Amino acid sequence: MPRPAARVLTLLELLQSGGTRTVSELAGRLGVDGRTVRRYVEQLIDLDVPVESVRGRYGGYRLGPGYRVPPLMFGDEEALAVLLGLVAGRRAGLTTAQRTANETAAAKIRRVLPRRLARRLDTLLEALSFTEEPGESDSPDAGVLLTLADAVHHRRPVAVRYTDREGRRSDRTLHAYGIVAHAGRWYVTGRDVERDEDRTLRLDRVTDARTLPGSFEAPEGGPDPAERVVTGFATAAYRHEVTLRVQAPPEHIRAHLPATVATLDKHEPGWQRVTLRAERLDWLPPVLAALNRPFAIDHPTELRTLTTEFATRLATYAERPARPTPRHRNPKSETPMPPEAGDHSDR
Repeated sequence: MPRPAARVLTLLELLQSGGTRTVSELAGRLGVDGRTVRRYVEQLIDLDVPVESVRGRYGGYRLGPGYRVPPLMFGDEEALAVLLGLVAGRRAGLTTAQRTANETAAAKIRRVLPRRLARRLDTLLEALSFTEEPGESDSPDAGVLLTLADAVHHRRPVAVRYTDREGRRSDRTLHAYGIVAHAGRWYVTGRDVERDEDRTLRLDRVTDARTLPGSFEAPEGGPDPAERVVTGFATAAYRHEVTLRVQAPPEHIRAHLPATVATLDKHEPGWQRVTLRAERLDWLPPVLAALNRPFAIDHPTELRTLTTEFATRLATYAERPARPTPRHRNPKSETPMPPEAGDHSDR
């Protein structure tokens, strides 16, 4: 590559690192004079790269927003970080609605990698395995995601069209506090103005989002958006409301009943009150057994019955006699024995 062309690309890489770069700084990094720097900047502008001139004592050049993404300059570690992020995001389900955007972005970066780095990346991907299956959840629309992010940042009300888990559609006005990624899904948490209550909405169920005039004040103190989402899962309106008392430290209980499932409150010294809601109760007795700590079931009575039945089954299984281990004989090492009297089997 001719030296001037290489310097132009180096200039682009310097500008992409952020901030305003003075002419003298750029000239020193490129090994040229200030006049040549200005000529290189003009070449970038001719290529539709949005380079802005900043006047003043601390002026110089910076990369401005453009109508399209300018050519990007990645180092080896940067390219590897981007590609691994795309792979992990696709498997976790945390991508935009257009799955092909993730794949084509990865393909474009992969195509221009030096052969040495491409081979190392291929080796890594071949050696890489995941403990979970790829995310199967629907991803949010990119436009909805960006609109809600802008509403969160500027504290502006936003009108959303939402479809709940029963398939019912509704139009809502939301004061969005934050966007949260959790367990392979995107959520927005905020205040539902018409219902006057905090709500957590799945973004893949939001089909339209539109910023409204005005602004709102975010609540001071209290849980942050991630905590609001987690608490929302634990207090969702499911069929059964369960209250327990467990004699164990919070960290021990959290290993079996995370914050997305249950809320904890200190009850007595050494005891925690556990509150949760569930559509079914049959999964709770094994969890209580796994706690291996004293507990008391305050509500509902049905859970006491299920736990007693589960304990009875465990005791029955434990009392069953073990089957004798069959002895494996080696026919070649055994001496044939004569048939016993009355044995009429074929030999």
